[in-house]
This record gives sequence, C-alpha cells and structure tokens, in this order.
Amino acid sequence: KEEASTLTVADLSLDRLRRLVKRGARVVELQPREFRLLEELMLNAGRVVTRTMLLERVWDFHFDPGTNIVETHVSRIRSKVERGEEEALIHTVRGAGYVIRAP
Repeated sequence: KEEASTLTVADLSLDRLRRLVKRGARVVELQPREFRLLEELMLNAGRVVTRTMLLERVWDFHFDPGTNIVETHVSRIRSKVERGEEEALIHTVRGAGYVIRAP
C-alpha cells in the first residue's frame, strides 16, 4: 500500500522524504535513529508500540539486548518534541510500551 510521505499527529509533522520534523512552526532536530523511532510511533499513532517492536524495527535487534536504549531515545525525542509545549503527544504505557496520540 502507498505510505504517506508526511505523517501528522496533532501539530507534529514528520516529512519522510525531506527527513524533516516540525512541531507547529518549529523545526525539531533529530538524529537519524531518533527520526526512525518517531516515524515508527507516528506510523502507529493511537496504538501502543512495544519496546520489542521498536528494537526490531528501529535497531533491527531480534532479541532484547537488556539495555535501556529504547527508553533513552524516547526520552531524548520527548525533550526535543515537547519542549515548551502545553500538550504531550508521546506517552508511556506502563508495562506495555509507548503511544503517540493527539490530546
């Protein structure tokens, strides 16, 4: 199926072709792996994405390396995307994973 080249959740947009992320009018600078992780969350907007799914799809690990690599990256993305914003878009679902959704 045709994948959209721009993903949007609330005022957050991710342009997959230009590799550009914006929150409202503000450009959000992300490292390549952070971009991939955010893209994965946005492709599954409104659905919980597990740590295992993220490890497989973003890092290509088919096992849990027992590190907090996912948590570290999510927290870094969160600080960049949500800085100075009223509404949080990225949520931790305890014991399950992460979800990105419009408030």
